[in-house]
Amino acid sequence: MRLLLVDGHYYLYRSFFAIRGLKNSRGEPTNAIYGFLKALRKMLADVKPDRAAVIWDCGLPARRTELQPAYKQNRTEMPNDLRPQEDWLQKNTPLLGVTCLEIQNTEADDLIAAYAVQARREGAEVVIATNDKDILQIVGEGISIYSTVKNDIKEGGFALLGIEAVRGKWGVDPTHIADVLALTGDSSDNIPGVPGIGEKTAAGLINAHGGITQILANPDAIPNPKLREKITTHRDLILANREMVRLDDHLDLPAPWPSLEIHPRYPELIAAIRDCEFKSLLKEIEDEAGVSKKDSEPARVQGELF
Repeated sequence: MRLLLVDGHYYLYRSFFAIRGLKNSRGEPTNAIYGFLKALRKMLADVKPDRAAVIWDCGLPARRTELQPAYKQNRTEMPNDLRPQEDWLQKNTPLLGVTCLEIQNTEADDLIAAYAVQARREGAEVVIATNDKDILQIVGEGISIYSTVKNDIKEGGFALLGIEAVRGKWGVDPTHIADVLALTGDSSDNIPGVPGIGEKTAAGLINAHGGITQILANPDAIPNPKLREKITTHRDLILANREMVRLDDHLDLPAPWPSLEIHPRYPELIAAIRDCEFKSLLKEIEDEAGVSKKDSEPARVQGELF
């Protein structure tokens, strides 16, 4: 049993900025919709999951904003052309047979982690499609990251990144990714790190002395006096960061993972794609559904025949 979990907003934004200027004949922007649908269909073809869901951000958890009130405040408002496309995708993605899920005041990476951990515990293989660094901490036996990044791909147009890939990129095992981020912070989320400590230095500290708990318990073991001083001076920040990047993987799931079966609703999907005016994608889906163009076109009223 293979479960695919997709980070909805990551692919929404990636599609929006990768394809510019695409609109239908009514002048409505459709670039993000098109890119998202193409990406999701490629994932389904590549991964061949038995179950799948797109997980969406739905506000920020209080525990993170209380720890660091500036959390994610550096992010700009969603572009006006993107908001209606977000609404369209959240409404119509289920037509592909892929469930959309969210929990109020919960970020997608937490809900993804909760699904991944439970499904893996119950014997499923889990593939996660995201670019979120925090998610890397749950990569392990039976949990991998779907990637189409050129440097990751060896063959087949995609890669499933496991423990070795994470270790190769970050210099530490997935279980220590949160420890690295506790030291370096994350500028994309407005989480400040310890000044002067980057990813390589953080990985070196962790490999030499263990995780954050061990480092803070015995900072005198760090031979470099300047580095030792940075760790002791920023102890509270490091502890706060470690809690910030901890994933809430024990959330109550809004739907049991075995219920996330993939059942495309082709008539409705074809109608929605036609309305967006995606001709090549429409042809793909019609062929997949075994529907002729004539059969899939809306019925004409008698007056239109003359």
